[in-house]
Amino acid sequence: MEITTDSIKELREATGVSVMQCKKALEEAGGDLAKATVILKKHSAASAEKKADRSLAAGAIGSYTHDGNIGAMVLLSCETDFVAKNPEFAALARELAMHVAATNPAYLSTDEIPAEAKQAATAVFEKEVADKPTEMQAKILEGKLASYFRDQVFLEQPFIKDESKTVRSLLNEATQKFGERIEIGRFARLSSR
Repeated sequence: MEITTDSIKELREATGVSVMQCKKALEEAGGDLAKATVILKKHSAASAEKKADRSLAAGAIGSYTHDGNIGAMVLLSCETDFVAKNPEFAALARELAMHVAATNPAYLSTDEIPAEAKQAATAVFEKEVADKPTEMQAKILEGKLASYFRDQVFLEQPFIKDESKTVRSLLNEATQKFGERIEIGRFARLSSR
């Protein structure tokens, strides 16, 4: 397939990454937009991993209120004021606050899940897998636990505006787009109900 400026533009609008990264991904994918999107997603995770040990010295607080009954705030951290003051970065922080208002996550990451909660869920799911083949029980149990906690863990939840992405993959894409490490520092949700 031929790589046109229109296909580069379409990929850029869909992903938000630079024109050069879009062009390289399209070249690698032989002009196929769907494959190029997958390539960029793969690169965004690798890009985030490379930047994982950089310090976060700046950020923005996104806030959202819904009908005056539910409010949420998210501290979205980054490396520099240059990115923190970018309107797209501030919009991302607000969208994440909207996500918190809608989904009410209990934990930021799986590391924050208390041992007691894991033990209680394990006890319930062990009974469910008891009749499965012994060699499969551990894998089935692991899958059930991951599925159970996915809805409670902010980074693992499907993003409300695009359920094909998790919040973690959205942050990886933002890291690639802005060229800096981006993380959620804290979040809070209040409700009058």
